Amino acid sequence: MRRRRKADSSAVEMQMGPMIDMVFLLLVFFMVTAKPMKPEGDINIGLPGTAEQDEPLELPDEQKVVIQNSGAIFLNEMPLADAADSNLEKLYHTLYRLSASAKAAKSEILVTLAPEDEAVHQRIVDVLNACARAGITGVTFDDPGGEEN
Repeated sequence: MRRRRKADSSAVEMQMGPMIDMVFLLLVFFMVTAKPMKPEGDINIGLPGTAEQDEPLELPDEQKVVIQNSGAIFLNEMPLADAADSNLEKLYHTLYRLSASAKAAKSEILVTLAPEDEAVHQRIVDVLNACARAGITGVTFDDPGGEEN
């Protein structure tokens, strides 16, 4: 007769509780021992910019804007706009840089408008608007006769 083997009821089982505890312990260990990395955005880098002056810097006292009868605009004899340019962006950017330089140098800026006799009034207003956008408040008009009042 053959002997029947009894079913082996003592099969090896893996207990999951201690394994989960060990995984969490390893996770906590690596989190505590890891060095936090500094993100790129937190690195302090000095970018070039405007430097404040302790004493006022000597800049040219006056900037002269000539408005011709044709509508062309010159700043200190340098052409910045022709008759077709209605936005005066080049004039604005030049005046803005001049204003920023004057603020950094702690000095005042004065712009003198010298329109020709037959210059269109709208063109003069456009130049005044460009000065206002650039933050220049010291604007005067040139006396065409050169007489003192």
